[in-house]
Amino acid sequence: MTHQAPQDRAQRFRTTRAAHADETAEDYVEAIAELIDGRGEARVRDLAAMMGVSHVTVTRIVTRLVKSGLIQTAPYRPITLTTAGRKLADESRRRHEIVLAFLRAIGVPAPQAEIDAEGIEHHVSQATIRAMKRLTERLTP
Repeated sequence: MTHQAPQDRAQRFRTTRAAHADETAEDYVEAIAELIDGRGEARVRDLAAMMGVSHVTVTRIVTRLVKSGLIQTAPYRPITLTTAGRKLADESRRRHEIVLAFLRAIGVPAPQAEIDAEGIEHHVSQATIRAMKRLTERLTP
């Protein structure tokens, strides 16, 4: 490992913590968009099944996403994305697709590439995403 100034190391850890904090919001708005696009609506029970978590967990996250201005909902009503939520969902999906295509282009088997892309997509910069996209375009016919 190369020597880094303490402030550089601290910034690296701050960036990673921020990415972790954003992961849940990104995953949920992406899942909500997928449900809306596929089924016409998203409900807490559908998100719980899709994410493999409890109804209570989804309810807590939905409350947080409403406060963040990413979604809207009311009791016994479907969840909808705000403009900001749709934008975040679309950007998250785009990053996921780029990372997945990159992993597949370098030979990672599809099931493992899906698993890995789910984590990597949250932790790479826009510069890295652009580089992955360029290399993928060169590697694929």
